[in-house]
Amino acid sequence: MKFETTALHGGRKVDSDTLSCGTPIYRTASYLFKNTEHAANLFALKELGNIYTRIGNPTQAVLEERISILEGGAASLALASGTSAIFYSIINICEAGDEIVAANNLYGGTYSQFDSILPQLGIKVKFVDPTDPENFKRAINDKTRLLYCETIGNPGLTMTDIEAVATIAQQHSLPLIVDATFTPPCLLRPIDYGANVVIHSLTKWIGGHGTVIGGIVTDAGNFDWTDPKFTLFNEP
Repeated sequence: MKFETTALHGGRKVDSDTLSCGTPIYRTASYLFKNTEHAANLFALKELGNIYTRIGNPTQAVLEERISILEGGAASLALASGTSAIFYSIINICEAGDEIVAANNLYGGTYSQFDSILPQLGIKVKFVDPTDPENFKRAINDKTRLLYCETIGNPGLTMTDIEAVATIAQQHSLPLIVDATFTPPCLLRPIDYGANVVIHSLTKWIGGHGTVIGGIVTDAGNFDWTDPKFTLFNEP
């Protein structure tokens, strides 16, 4: 399927009863279960399905699958805003005492989150000049849990060598999170250059018209989250 076709139809499953060309907006909070076993399997994550719209919704799932396909990732999670997507990606990897090495040319809302909010949770962020990838390497220590950058800095339009930073991340067994808001997948797919997680503010280029607000996180499926230092993935 060509990129343009995927952008229009990726992730959509045609309703066998209505044969509608459009995806319905499922305005529901909860869902029925086929039986108690079905419910138990859903809550135990043994089976995919809908439990509660705060966790997942069929309309939202189409967007998530479409972005996953376009980015070349394994799965995505849509959220209320781009900054929410950033926070979700960080808080599921880091906890109090952990550190992040981030580019210093970040979007203002992201910089404020990293500089003011994360420290309140005990997470320290070291900012480095991304024009020299070696700056990331020099800032890494045993408390570092991830590297973070943007494809093109917002609004300064400075570039980051994603492949070089990804190589450094791989050498230290750390995930690289890339905010690709200024480069939608029709222009650049960070996963192709070694990124492990890709974030978009859907409000910008993907939304395109200044009429929506949203964010999305895509996991590339190329990082080993079973590493013991990522305790939130490996401990109860």
